[in-house]
Amino acid sequence: MTDHHGYIHRCLELAAKAKGLVAPNPMVGAVLVYNNTIIGEGFHERFGEEHAEVNCLKSVKENDRHLIPQSTMYVSLEPCAHYGKTPPCALRLVQENIKQVIVCNDDPFDNVNGKGFDILRANDIVIQNGILAKEGLWLNRRFFCFHQQKRPYIILKWAQTQQGFFAPLNRSRFQMSNMHSQQLVHKWRTEEAAIFVGTKTALNDDPQLTARLWKGTNPLRIVIDRRLELPESLQLFNKDATTWIINERKEESRDNKRYIQLDFGESVIKQLLQKLHEENILSLIVEGGATLLRSFIDGNLWDEVRVFETENILHEGIAAPLFSNANQAFSSQLGTDKLHVYVNKQSAYQYVQEMEL
Repeated sequence: MTDHHGYIHRCLELAAKAKGLVAPNPMVGAVLVYNNTIIGEGFHERFGEEHAEVNCLKSVKENDRHLIPQSTMYVSLEPCAHYGKTPPCALRLVQENIKQVIVCNDDPFDNVNGKGFDILRANDIVIQNGILAKEGLWLNRRFFCFHQQKRPYIILKWAQTQQGFFAPLNRSRFQMSNMHSQQLVHKWRTEEAAIFVGTKTALNDDPQLTARLWKGTNPLRIVIDRRLELPESLQLFNKDATTWIINERKEESRDNKRYIQLDFGESVIKQLLQKLHEENILSLIVEGGATLLRSFIDGNLWDEVRVFETENILHEGIAAPLFSNANQAFSSQLGTDKLHVYVNKQSAYQYVQEMEL
């Protein structure tokens, strides 16, 4: 009996290797199987480079290439049907005389969205879809949210004491989490497209918002500076990454800074999310402060909450944000810190136990 689930699971494992490297494309893995033996594997490794199916076919040894037309292609997402930076993968499968394709998820991107399957069916290729669909949705939740909800996937993150305090009352810089947690946060930054903080956080904490403790790409930095009052000396204005300054006074780009003018009489967050969608920014991690986080929570504009509970003690302070409408996904001990991850109950992309964060 053919293990469809096992082969699709392998596709998802391969796809996850490209986390943070292929956006705004999805992570995709592919496996070619002949007579219950894998003869080829591949994944979409970097944005603009060849897709999973092509890399899979290229990996087949010369002595096995005659087996390709008799093999089954397993792929974690519907083969693409459009000419972008690469030719359509669906046409490549037709050219290789593949007779059967087993897929995890449909592709929600308008230029694909069933068109890849149409090409395959028109060429008498047998399709089976929906294998491990929930796992696939979770892995590519940023991509699915972006195309289905027309906004970035939103992660809220903060650290708090066991007493529920978020920061000292005087808002002075206070290192809440340990080095294990800090390194994990920097890893997350390489996996998300943008990171967002409010005016007070920028001024009081002077964060860099880069991934200094993990190898990878820095996210786009975003800060609210309504009246352009933040000093140029702040670290998030350095040249380590591009920074968007959300303000009400000007629209301008210079050096690594881009001034985005929005109407502060309306919902700034919704305007920003629309702008991020227009700019193909698939995900956003919000790191504070408390007022900004509460704005996302109050508007129910979030998909995940990640909270570090630490052993550091504050006898008084600013209360951490409260939220409801959440399912706890899991908890994990990180030295003296404990990480709690929640997903929005209304999210279509619920946590699947087998998949990594």
